[in-house]
Amino acid sequence: MGKSAITLSLILVLQLVPASYSWGKVDLVTLPSREKVQITIYNSADLTLARDIRSLTMRKGPNRLQFAWSGTLIDPTSLEMLPLNQARDIQLQSLQFPPRVQGLGIWEIDSAAAGKVPFEITYFTSGISWQAYYLVTLTPDEGAMKLQGYVRVTNNSGEDYDNAETRLVVGKVNLLDRIADLARRREPFGRPGPGVPSPMVGMSADMAMQEAAPAMYAAKSELKRALPKDIRKEGLSEYFLYTIEGTEDIANGWGKRLISFSVPEVPVKNLYRYEEERYGSSPVRFLSFANDKKHNMGSEPIPGGLVKVFRDTGDEGYLSYVGARDTRYIPKGEEVNLNLGPSERVSVKSATMDYRTDNYEWKDDRITGWDEHHTVEVKVANYRAMPVKVEVRRNFPVTAWELENKGDPGRYEKVDADTVQYSLELAPNGRKTITYDVTWHMGSRGSK
Repeated sequence: MGKSAITLSLILVLQLVPASYSWGKVDLVTLPSREKVQITIYNSADLTLARDIRSLTMRKGPNRLQFAWSGTLIDPTSLEMLPLNQARDIQLQSLQFPPRVQGLGIWEIDSAAAGKVPFEITYFTSGISWQAYYLVTLTPDEGAMKLQGYVRVTNNSGEDYDNAETRLVVGKVNLLDRIADLARRREPFGRPGPGVPSPMVGMSADMAMQEAAPAMYAAKSELKRALPKDIRKEGLSEYFLYTIEGTEDIANGWGKRLISFSVPEVPVKNLYRYEEERYGSSPVRFLSFANDKKHNMGSEPIPGGLVKVFRDTGDEGYLSYVGARDTRYIPKGEEVNLNLGPSERVSVKSATMDYRTDNYEWKDDRITGWDEHHTVEVKVANYRAMPVKVEVRRNFPVTAWELENKGDPGRYEKVDADTVQYSLELAPNGRKTITYDVTWHMGSRGSK
């Protein structure tokens, strides 16, 4: 069992005075351990909801419960407690935060029954996060890929969560205050903002225990690795909820990786795009697919995360590294164009071969308009041993222009008012040249 920074103390009032309780004279009775815990982690905010089940021994009359969270990132204003049984016999009178004492709250409870009662304590904490990331393996012909999704849970909250039912929420949460700021206030209802420093992982009083924890949990992970856990996914209003099968030990200062999903064959398109104003002087490679049934996916949205792309070389299972890129949240049915960065194996070189101006227009002694004539040559080369598709986009500084193609290939399509695109298919180690004359009508010449 991990070391918990949260402690609960049940303190009983010895003198029962029903009309006017005396809360001052108390006695420590028990330290109930956590029986069950569930954590729900929101990846769009530094926010986790913890639901903590413990059985407390009640006595008839007034009871006091001390909850201490020193060294954690719990937001004390979010603390709630409810009896799961005998709710009519148990009344929670108040939650007090002793002055000049940090990380300590006392619930005052009036009970008409005696004996063990299960309670649920809920609170928000910061410091626990989860991230999605993905491994892509392209087939040797790059026409399809194997897509493996993972989630990694990281806990720097200052608290261990052993045997925790872990749920991950995909979607954005609107917050007026950041839980991380609320948790660090020196007084529970003080001004939000930096106050109490964050828990220092591995620097607690019990250093030996902290240092040993990673090895202990690594050993547990090795034992469990042979049986990858299932992650149940379900829609929840505007969110999507991932529930990890069974329970997990989420120790403070430790991260854990779990398989989210695996799709063995996803059809993909490879595309190289050249647009100097947006991507610079080299063409950029895109890997395109859609989160839909046609691509063997589409049953759930895909959380944003880092995507690492490899290619199966076909030589006894060897892989070559293609690139990596962050992807945003991908709703069901939406297409993905994964930018893998500049390519060195497909090149595009553009040069102005001729330039002249004419058709000047004057007003008084000032030039108000003219035409610019450009003859441009674009050389496209494929150095790969497989065919590729290349898009060459040309942006003009005006919306009044005329373009005449020369040679082959010469067809283009208009993308918007001042952008055209040539789409080429190049054979392995193939080359093609685009040549065109474009006239830009500048100033008053463009208004006609």
